[in-house]
Amino acid sequence: MFDYTVKTDQTVEAVVEKLKTTLKEEEFGVLWDFNLSETLEEKGQAIDGDYRILEVCNPKEAKKVITAHREGGYFLPCKLAVFTKDGSTHVGMPKPTKLIELIEDESLQAVARDVEMRLTRAIDKTV
Repeated sequence: MFDYTVKTDQTVEAVVEKLKTTLKEEEFGVLWDFNLSETLEEKGQAIDGDYRILEVCNPKEAKKVITAHREGGYFLPCKLAVFTKDGSTHVGMPKPTKLIELIEDESLQAVARDVEMRLTRAIDKTV
């Protein structure tokens, strides 16, 4: 699987607010909280349900990635999605370990594993 996604009975808004706290505990900051469903509605392309995208970053880990391989910045910042599907709220992300494989630089795997573990832990604490 390229992603890590879990389901919860909480609202999208509640999950986003809790995520902001659990991400801080894992030393990640939220750079952007993008309300995709609201933006699409404004553009006349409404979708069913809520869809939020959080762009998150740990500056220390981001520096490691772009210092080792400038193109690693293509995967930064990390994205977490919180959305409704089939009557439930889902929260997930593309796995950093899967994304970093595309660079084919083994030195970045340890960074990706650490980032993935911390983001997964933040998600799990939220739901």
